Formats: sequence, structure tokens, C-alpha cells
Amino acid sequence: MMNRRWKDRWNQGRRGAVTVEMALVLPIFTMLVFGIIEFGRGFMIMQLVTNAAREGCRRAIIDGSTNTDVTNYIQTFMQTSGNIATANTTVTPAAGNPANPTSNLATCASRDLVNVKVQTPFTAVQLITAKYLSGKALKGEASMRHE
Repeated sequence: MMNRRWKDRWNQGRRGAVTVEMALVLPIFTMLVFGIIEFGRGFMIMQLVTNAAREGCRRAIIDGSTNTDVTNYIQTFMQTSGNIATANTTVTPAAGNPANPTSNLATCASRDLVNVKVQTPFTAVQLITAKYLSGKALKGEASMRHE
């Protein structure tokens, strides 16, 4: 009986302390969880952009491919894989041949180095409107030899 009275008195004084502790910790914990989710999505989209550059480069090294074909393929890939609008995806296919200064993939010769760069702004894929990554771009690049 004596032990029970002691517990009741101790718990009665702690009721307000739990509320204050929760009021202090909950906003920090919530920001931490949302930050982890946002950076996780950023890394996921970064992998998607890199994969799109690789797939586009595979498409670009095949005979008969053009810059427009590669650009359309990558923009469609980004739309279906990450739900990223085609207007937010910048694609730069280039051929590394000094005799081809216009970087036209249709005129590539065998063994020319083909380089594909894909870029999307982080603001187009972010879940939470935050300023810590605004203005940054997620970039991917791949290079392969033309067949």
C-alpha cells in the first residue's frame, strides 16, 4: 500500500514534464524524418538520371540513331520511370569526333566516342519546398564508343 502511494505522487509531478519534453523533441524529430525522406528521394532521382544517361548512350551508339531519337527516348524514360516532365529534362548527346564539330550522331563513324549528359533541376522533383537544395541540378553522364 505504501509503495502505491509513492508511485502516484511521483507520477503526478511528472505529467507536465512529459508534455514539455514532447513539445521540444517532436518538431526536431519531424524535421529530421522529412529531411531523410527528401534526401532519399534526391538520391533515388540521381540514380534514375544516371541510368537514363546510360540507356540513352546505349541508344546513341547504334547505327542510324539521331540526336532527336536519343533525346526523345531519354525524356520518355524519365517520364515513365520517375514521373519527371519532359520540359524538366535536359539532354545533351554529343559525338567526340573532331571531324564532327556539330556533334550530330547520325554522322558518327565507327569507334567515335559518344557522350550523353542528362540533367534535371532538383526543384522539379522535390517533395518538400525547401531552400537547402534549390537551384541545384541532378546530373548524369555516360560515354561509349559508336558501333
